Amino acid sequence: MPIPESQLDTWSAQGSVTQSKNTYASVKGVLESPNSPYYQRSFDSFLQGSYGNDTNIYADSDVDVVLRLNSTFQFDIEQLTETAKSNFHGTFLHEPYGYSQFKEEVASWLIANYGASSVHAGKKAIRIDGTGNRRDADVLPCLQHRTYYSSSSGSDQSYIEGITFYLPNGTQVVNYPKQHSANLTSKHQNTNGMLKPTIRILKNMRNRMIADGVIEAGLAPSYFIEGMMSNVPNGHFNFTSYQTTVAQSFHWIAHSNHSQLTCANGIHWLARKGYVECWNTDDFEKYLNAALDYWNSW
Repeated sequence: MPIPESQLDTWSAQGSVTQSKNTYASVKGVLESPNSPYYQRSFDSFLQGSYGNDTNIYADSDVDVVLRLNSTFQFDIEQLTETAKSNFHGTFLHEPYGYSQFKEEVASWLIANYGASSVHAGKKAIRIDGTGNRRDADVLPCLQHRTYYSSSSGSDQSYIEGITFYLPNGTQVVNYPKQHSANLTSKHQNTNGMLKPTIRILKNMRNRMIADGVIEAGLAPSYFIEGMMSNVPNGHFNFTSYQTTVAQSFHWIAHSNHSQLTCANGIHWLARKGYVECWNTDDFEKYLNAALDYWNSW
């Protein structure tokens, strides 16, 4: 039988807010200090991930902070005409200060403020160990990314703004965290506040599945669960029952055209093979089948 409403109600609750807020304030203050080596350049910082999207559960511990350099940017102009491409290259000059130097300066500044033993550079982000009232935090140094519309002249503001960073093997990753967050918030409002609690239910359910040995850790990242749920039509969110909402959502997803589902940003496809921004198709199908079985055999 499906998971009872009482359990779903418990799983729907949001995790710690105050401690994550304090952590973000602390990290943001350091990152935006006028004494930082990159302060004279244009940049902005903002939350992403579960805390930034209000989908955090009690098991979540990391606060994810984006530090985006705007004084230089990466771009995609493939949709432009040849004339527009020429206009683009004639308008914007190459900035020698780029991603590698920016990430190195951010890491050195964090070490100077939190200590070398508490700062750890990873493949994507720089981790800061928590202490006292400060949670663990992941800082993602990145560059602004612009994907230009085909209608752009090449020298105007007709582009989609996102972020980009590079993995150690040189692979470029492009993402759109602000669009992700805005779309989730809009859909949450249009489902009478049911979307984000339902996402938290699925995240807790995933964690229980991992603890029970049903799926392995890492199979279903929270980012992709949020993306999956962003595709479910608003009418499938029952305003009085989590049990009905989850059941209807799973039924719709299972019978949808999986190749046409998108991430919450509305730009990337949700499930594809060979794309770092997408949920590996085999992993998505494996998770979905396991989740359906788990839901029906509780």
